[in-house]
Amino acid sequence: MEISGIFTAIVVGIVIGILGRLVIPGRQRIGVLWTILVGIAAALVGTAVAGAFGVADTRGIDWIELAIQIGLAALGVGGVERLKSRS
Repeated sequence: MEISGIFTAIVVGIVIGILGRLVIPGRQRIGVLWTILVGIAAALVGTAVAGAFGVADTRGIDWIELAIQIGLAALGVGGVERLKSRS
């Protein structure tokens, strides 16, 4: 993986993480770093899931892939929040 790929993954992860937080109602008590990490993981896993279903490469904007990534980010943010609230 090249430097530009890593940079792109971080930027996409930030956006996906923020969108995932916006989907969940109420306040999430996790930090920015956790949001970015969850977003990066959701972006990578969401791309793999979309590829498995054959919807990763479509014309224009990949709305289905984006929806999968945001859904995974919302699940991840909710999961991290629950884990942090137990502590």
